[in-house]
Amino acid sequence: MRDRARKTAAALWSRLPRGVRGRRGAVQAVMAGCVLALLPSAWTHAVAADRLHGTADAPPAEVAVVFGAGLWHGQPTPYLARRLDAAVELYRTGKVKVVLVTGDNSRTEYDEPSSMRTYLTAHGVPDAHIVSDYAGFDTWDSCVRAREIFGVERAVLISQGFHIRRAVALCQAAGVESHGVGVDDEHDATWYYGGTREVFAASKAALDAAFKPQPHFLGPKEQGVSRALGALRD
Repeated sequence: MRDRARKTAAALWSRLPRGVRGRRGAVQAVMAGCVLALLPSAWTHAVAADRLHGTADAPPAEVAVVFGAGLWHGQPTPYLARRLDAAVELYRTGKVKVVLVTGDNSRTEYDEPSSMRTYLTAHGVPDAHIVSDYAGFDTWDSCVRAREIFGVERAVLISQGFHIRRAVALCQAAGVESHGVGVDDEHDATWYYGGTREVFAASKAALDAAFKPQPHFLGPKEQGVSRALGALRD
């Protein structure tokens, strides 16, 4: 095994340009590529730097946005359940008035928003104070639709810590004044996978923020959020 590794390293080294100057240039090019690859992630951290909170110190907002995180046998995954638990806590403490659940319902047998609604109502959030976005196919789509379809101008976003910075950065770019609540989780294999994935997802996020593509599905405006808030004000 060690001999094979040595041979592989030697083969790679032999392919570098000959001479000290050439090899130094190749190494510098690799380093520059690494820096460029990390710039989008640095951008999400910079945008979200002063906008991340726990449930206890989250600023009040009329709307909380909970992003989908998968289903197991039709039920929220443990990661999604913890996002929903944070929404329940914010609602119970009066920090938010309406919860917008956004997720994937691209096929009949897979309905994230309805499962999220069922979970919230079972934990004390009134059904009338929950609004469902069935076309939140990715974070950018969810942010754009929150602003353009549901009329959300300011919100508390809820997701795992490894995702919340990207969510805040994208919703800010979509025109939603955003603060984020990063949910704590056990640092298991899923957590580390999510953190690694974010490095690559940040590149797409930067492109979305720069070019502002249309969501996969936009559709007509919906009055669910304004109707729920209006009923609370009456």
